[in-house]
Amino acid sequence: MTRLIKNLLALLVIAIGVVWSLQGMGVVQGSFMTGQSQWLYAGIVTALVGLAGLIWANR
Repeated sequence: MTRLIKNLLALLVIAIGVVWSLQGMGVVQGSFMTGQSQWLYAGIVTALVGLAGLIWANR
């Protein structure tokens, strides 16, 4: 059960990172984050943290 929760949290963090990156690139419209490069970088870092969490949860 703990492994499932860790995986779900890691996937959620990855999804948030991807959305932030897409907003930073201007692909997703309708937010103050649209077209702001700092959200692209924050999204990439967040997605990488989520990926590391996913790897760690499945060791």
